[in-house]
Amino acid sequence: MRLRRRVRSTRRSRVRRACYWLAGAAGVFLLVSCLAVLALRWVAPPVTAFMLLDPVARGGYDYDWVAFDEVASGMPIAVIAAEDQKFPIHWGFDVDSIRDALDERRDGGRLRGASTISQQVAKNLFLWPSQSFSRKGIEAYFTLLIEAAWPKQRILEVYVNVAEFGPGTYGVSAASRRFFDKSAGRLTDADAALLAAALPSPKRFDLREPSEYLRERQRWILGQMRRLRSQSVLASLR
Repeated sequence: MRLRRRVRSTRRSRVRRACYWLAGAAGVFLLVSCLAVLALRWVAPPVTAFMLLDPVARGGYDYDWVAFDEVASGMPIAVIAAEDQKFPIHWGFDVDSIRDALDERRDGGRLRGASTISQQVAKNLFLWPSQSFSRKGIEAYFTLLIEAAWPKQRILEVYVNVAEFGPGTYGVSAASRRFFDKSAGRLTDADAALLAAALPSPKRFDLREPSEYLRERQRWILGQMRRLRSQSVLASLR
């Protein structure tokens, strides 16, 4: 009987220690993640998780931060037009797009992305490429933190600076130099629309020799940009 009690006591002690360890680890993760997100409201990220994990970029990536006011006004409008037209009004998630993607998956289609700009910022900064539900859960956590801690304009500023526009090319400044031989402030609307057109698959498309698909998408984005400008979208983010 004493031996059984001792074994049960030892098991309980181990369970308690495991619970304490897990609670401590969770507390550290929450603290560090909150501090990191809060700091990045003002500090330019020196690097992102996607840059570090990119097999193409391991030989060296091109990344150069540029302030929001130094980017041509067409660029942020272009990425909103191409990637997330509900960005000014949602709280980090486009519920309708998520529902549509799940319906397609249930009907036998592949699971397509339904990520907002806020989710993509969270993923690029802190996470790894994957379609797992565990990663999506962590992405949702960081998305909520970012939406709570940053104004919308800051989210957009970080996105245009860390998004991949071509193999090993991160951010609008590096992309402007590589593909148009000009600064981000001198981009035309057509330039911005072409960059935004490549965002879903930046490693697949060659912006130096755009395919007809890219050109068609560029024209569609330009039309959406005109509509969004008429609605004063950028002014609403300040």
